[in-house]
Amino acid sequence: MVEIAGAILVGLADDLGIVSGKAAHQEGGDVQLLPGCKIVSQNDCNFGIKHSSLFHAGSKVALDQDVSNHAFEGLERLCMEPGTDGILTAPAFPGIERIEAQFSGNAFEPHRHDTYALGVTIKGVQTFSYRGKRRFSMPGQVIVLHPDEEHDGGAGTDDGLQYRMLYLEPALLFECLDAEKIGLPFVDEPVIGDPILADTLLAALGELDRELDELFVDDFVSRVAGGLAKHARTPLRPLANVAWERTRLARDYLEAHATEAVRSGELEVVTGLDRFSLARHFRAAFATSPHRYLLMRRLQQARVMIGAGEGLSDVAAATGFADQSHLTRHFKKAYGLTPGQWAGLRRVSPQGRSAAR
Repeated sequence: MVEIAGAILVGLADDLGIVSGKAAHQEGGDVQLLPGCKIVSQNDCNFGIKHSSLFHAGSKVALDQDVSNHAFEGLERLCMEPGTDGILTAPAFPGIERIEAQFSGNAFEPHRHDTYALGVTIKGVQTFSYRGKRRFSMPGQVIVLHPDEEHDGGAGTDDGLQYRMLYLEPALLFECLDAEKIGLPFVDEPVIGDPILADTLLAALGELDRELDELFVDDFVSRVAGGLAKHARTPLRPLANVAWERTRLARDYLEAHATEAVRSGELEVVTGLDRFSLARHFRAAFATSPHRYLLMRRLQQARVMIGAGEGLSDVAAATGFADQSHLTRHFKKAYGLTPGQWAGLRRVSPQGRSAAR
């Protein structure tokens, strides 16, 4: 049993991997592990996912975490060797990136994505700083990080951490939610006890060697959008006076010219908006700035080239960075790792060897 925020978390000890009577308490909304708490790692991935029943901290609502056998078999087959730090990448799909990560200690330095980062903790305790607080995620809980929100990440105990994460471009949610009318959902709490949303995510994350197809993605994004909307801070409401068509023109131009030095005047000509209005409308539409959107497109291309074994100086020149140090600085800000660290940790799923982003 683990006591968190006055609630009792009860699970199958062998599955959940938690021992100790009173292991945690809450201070200022954050869960703090107390001395004597021990998080027990397992030798395989059959851990805290398939048949654990627990109470969500602060809610005292029992969650029956019963992930589909299909997703769980994928977790079982593809999990990395215990004790091996690494990032396993999956075959790419437009607008979606999937990984499995396994680390001990602090894994990522503070960084930001221009996508939603949605994941499920598989093993251990995942800890990260987000929106001014230290957060903790246990096995089976869902993590929701919003675009352009700084965060770090690592293992909360000496026994290490394993999780799966999906990076979803906001454009997919826009299309699904008809966001021109209702906007994007914002979820205040980054750690959620929602077995339905966890199961939805694991439908895509359960088999990282499986390529995604369009029909699956259409249904998947729709279910994710509904899950996020359910946990949104306030009911979705219309966004007024956003220049949607013009911001799309800017986005398309940035993607087409990602490796070039795009100037504000070019976007003014393309969109018919002055640079300050465009910056305001673009952020409302895509949850980031034109400059950062362009930068992330360059970094995505850089990752592909680095994964193919190309030298950093050549990668920098080909992707629009001034030099290798310029690339390295922005890469670390975006991913929390240097290009060399990322290349050293990266593993590719069997079907993703030529497709990983």
